[in-house]
Amino acid sequence: MKYNFSVIIPLYNKEVEIKDTILSILGQSYMPLEIVVVDDGSTDGSADIVRSINSPLVKLISQKNAGECAARNRAMSEASGDYMALLDADDRWEPEFLAEIASMIEEFPGCGIYSTAFQIVSQDGTFPSDSPTKRGVVDHFFRDSLERNITIPSASVIPMSIVDRVGGFPEGMKMGGDQYMWIKIGRHYKVCFSPRNLAIYSKVASNRSSAIFTPEKSAYSFERLYNPLGALYEREFIARVALGKALVVSAKGGTEDAQRTIEVFSKTKFSRRILWKVRMLNLLPRSMRGVAYNHYNALAWKILRKGL
Repeated sequence: MKYNFSVIIPLYNKEVEIKDTILSILGQSYMPLEIVVVDDGSTDGSADIVRSINSPLVKLISQKNAGECAARNRAMSEASGDYMALLDADDRWEPEFLAEIASMIEEFPGCGIYSTAFQIVSQDGTFPSDSPTKRGVVDHFFRDSLERNITIPSASVIPMSIVDRVGGFPEGMKMGGDQYMWIKIGRHYKVCFSPRNLAIYSKVASNRSSAIFTPEKSAYSFERLYNPLGALYEREFIARVALGKALVVSAKGGTEDAQRTIEVFSKTKFSRRILWKVRMLNLLPRSMRGVAYNHYNALAWKILRKGL
């Protein structure tokens, strides 16, 4: 059976990476129906590079800057395919990525997300993600996601019928919009996973997020998704994601926002260490938090790479 994939790319100031990203799509053994790129108000030459790529599959749409979630939603609204293959503008796919997704759709129909393991490109080299080893429907998405990497945008495909049912990405959210989407889907649908490392996630791309905190202007939040009386692993997954986001918010100076997250998720059972880190970071002077956070992350990454 032929599956129609629309590749969805939100683009903002990625002129260094976007060509390689699109070429990795055009090199797929299982070709997509289209590549929908939404330029979200880039101020560099990103859009010009997309225009220079000579392929009838590439469709470029420009809009005023509205954020990554809004750009993804716009791309999906303009897409024609039955499956939305998400890809960030600084990441890439191995040639067999879409073929593996098509194979999983054939074998395991009806899932809300289809994803694969991925490689992580860092300053220290390229490493495989810490992901499950079993191919097929994930036994318990929220529980298993607390321990392993199952879904990231650049390694995930969502049926458009699922998007129509649960809604799109949370517009206005600057961080965590993808996890917000996974939660909405995971509450109602199974997730299918392949342990093959077929996506390439870059930690060294240009134009990383700003180091200065600016409050989100969004009707969406993890606090609103959270039900303290809900299923254990679902609420613990939400707590883990929210507290991870609060770490970044605190590091950027968002003391009050981080404190609200601490208060909402203070009863977490499985994320006590992250909760403690947010509390400790929030006690530091704002001028010291970014340095402390970056040093901790660098050390944690080195320990992880050594298998400790």
